[in-house]
Amino acid sequence: MSPRLIESLAATERLSEIFSDRTVLQAMLDFESALARAEARSGLIPAEAAAAIAEASVADGFDIPELVRNGLRAGTPAIPLVRALTERVRARNPPAAGFVHWGATSQDVTDTALVLMLAGCRQVFEHDHNRVACALHRLSDEHANSVMLGRTLLQPAPPITFGLKAAGWHASIRRGWSRVASRFDEAAYLQFGGASGTLAALGDRGAAVADVLALELNLKCPDAPWHGHRDRLAALMAALSIYTASLGKMALDIALLMQHEVGEVSEPGGRGRGGSSTMPHKRNPTACTLSIAAAKRTPGLLSNFLAGMLQEHERGAGGWQSEWSTVEALMQAAGIALESMVEVAEGLTVDVARMRSNIDATNGEVFAEKAMMSLAREMGRDAAHGAVEESVRKTGSPPDLPGLREPEGYLGSSEIFRRRQLGEE
Repeated sequence: MSPRLIESLAATERLSEIFSDRTVLQAMLDFESALARAEARSGLIPAEAAAAIAEASVADGFDIPELVRNGLRAGTPAIPLVRALTERVRARNPPAAGFVHWGATSQDVTDTALVLMLAGCRQVFEHDHNRVACALHRLSDEHANSVMLGRTLLQPAPPITFGLKAAGWHASIRRGWSRVASRFDEAAYLQFGGASGTLAALGDRGAAVADVLALELNLKCPDAPWHGHRDRLAALMAALSIYTASLGKMALDIALLMQHEVGEVSEPGGRGRGGSSTMPHKRNPTACTLSIAAAKRTPGLLSNFLAGMLQEHERGAGGWQSEWSTVEALMQAAGIALESMVEVAEGLTVDVARMRSNIDATNGEVFAEKAMMSLAREMGRDAAHGAVEESVRKTGSPPDLPGLREPEGYLGSSEIFRRRQLGEE
């Protein structure tokens, strides 16, 4: 499913399909079908009723616009869905209709549907993350010895290698994905509590039915329903926000390196990618821009989710109802940042010669620290600092010491740090 035009810079096709009306509807129906099967297995409803409910729980044929309209009036899409499903079952098996949604509440449907959709998002993210990580590992290895300017406070600094820089990106997103993956695991819990979170409508069988229902949906069963406790979802949203920010930092670095006056790397171009509507010469950092934009949206979205965690008593008014759109937006932000950086990492062009010429263009200034440390052995650090500072002020460069301007000789532990960040040491 293609994103809407207004979402064209903020959504991906794969995630738009996961959050499409049909997929959301089917996730809610999957809950109702699994609930009926679990209750039949537990002896609470007839097996024939469960079969009829499962047969009717297919998204095709439901009037989705009508469900949307009635959901707005009801305050949840689950209420009109249950009504419509009941009527569909009644048309096929009238006695079975009375067992639809047996003992459940509307929030059970919507929360569990959301958790099921998150599982689909995880598959998309994991695939793209692995591609970015592999591409960065390859770039780091290929450019382990490609010297370039370090840059601090946006100013030239002593040299590093591009391999080290790529390894830093790799390590950051690897740490980020570790957090995200663990939070996806933590959030993969069934929601099934009934009206007040006690499953009282099922007598003393509620906990047993919940165990079976979780197995039916391939989810974990919580110690108790979590209607008013959104911490697991919040932890996932926070981890995903950090991960998106790490992708945005990588994108920002690359966009800055693409500036004409820097010109050290370029993301892949091609027809329709990176151009300008008015300037034919432009090669804009389009994919990086999309990632940066996603990272800029994320903090506000996360704060919205955290604000919604303040929910009253056993089931709140307004908190959980605010989540669906926020969660989708956070997922889409991470998704488009990831998808964009797959393209960048796999197709990045690195201009090693330009990196070297940019070092040379500093007229040796970036080796001032190197000169100071060399002189400090005889003069002491303070005196050496003053001498180098005076030389730079008067001549524009530090004292011309033997081998001073050879960047390969002033990389310190760069290679050790590069390999460590790749998990090789």
